[in-house]
Amino acid sequence: MDLWELSDLSTPWCLHVVATLRIADLIAAGHSQITEIATKAGADREALERVLRHLAHKGVFVEPSPGCFELNDLARGLLDGGMRLGLDLESFGGRMAHSWSTLLTVVRTGKPAYRELFGRELWEDLEANPKIAADFDRLIGPEGHGTPDANVLLHPDDWKTVRTVVDVGGGTGALLAEILRAHSEVRGILVDVPRAVANSAEIFAAAGVADRAATSGQSFFDPLPAGADLYLLKNVLADWPDAEATALLRRCAEGARPNGKVIVLSGVGPGPVADPELLMLVLLGGKSRTLAEFQEMAARAALAIHGADRLPSGRFIVECVPS
Repeated sequence: MDLWELSDLSTPWCLHVVATLRIADLIAAGHSQITEIATKAGADREALERVLRHLAHKGVFVEPSPGCFELNDLARGLLDGGMRLGLDLESFGGRMAHSWSTLLTVVRTGKPAYRELFGRELWEDLEANPKIAADFDRLIGPEGHGTPDANVLLHPDDWKTVRTVVDVGGGTGALLAEILRAHSEVRGILVDVPRAVANSAEIFAAAGVADRAATSGQSFFDPLPAGADLYLLKNVLADWPDAEATALLRRCAEGARPNGKVIVLSGVGPGPVADPELLMLVLLGGKSRTLAEFQEMAARAALAIHGADRLPSGRFIVECVPS
């Protein structure tokens, strides 16, 4: 690849546009002629044709005859619900896409510039826009990331000593539901903002675990439910800069005393350098950390690393205990 290819913005934006307009769904439903596709999508025929032709030249969609478009393997990926949510400019995907325009400010200042673009910090923005917030919950839940595997979190023997799990920042409870379904002797508490946990009842009921699942609608920077055996942070720590991440770990340490564990899944890596994690940088100022960096931060939060290993899934997991 050359620099022009690497700096191409037209193709990503074309993908966002066709995902937003559900063009792949229309073609899958039997609409292949550009006039019909544009009419169904509420789009300008000529402009949409040029976008689709550009994507076909890039290997997304095929154009077997002028103005006739069909799906290929890449284009069928646009039928996936999670992919649509991530690319939809009228959904949370639009927030992610437009946030990249703040990268220069972020690099100059070291701080997120989301507020400059949308008028509020990300979490405030979600609270102020229920539809965007609902799409965000769907994106980070089963629709976006699939049904989580509860059995990868601990060695099977380790579950024998776990009776209560607190899923810190667990969204609408998809992972906690799978944990409770896989381990009938375990009870769980879902901690997240009230908006998110309010939507967990359906997920817990569908998993058949509602009688063992409780919720705490709160900030996880406030004191957490105390005395549980396991405090889980999955896809949470990398959302935050060092000060906030340390404060979150400190709350976990307080809740886990004297004999509980804190499990960090994602956001910490074993290598000498951390994952760049640029999306979290532009959205929130968050970052991934090396194990050595995390160890220093955990120590400031009164936690000690008890173990760290790569799971069969490829994810790196860190187990901590209060120090």
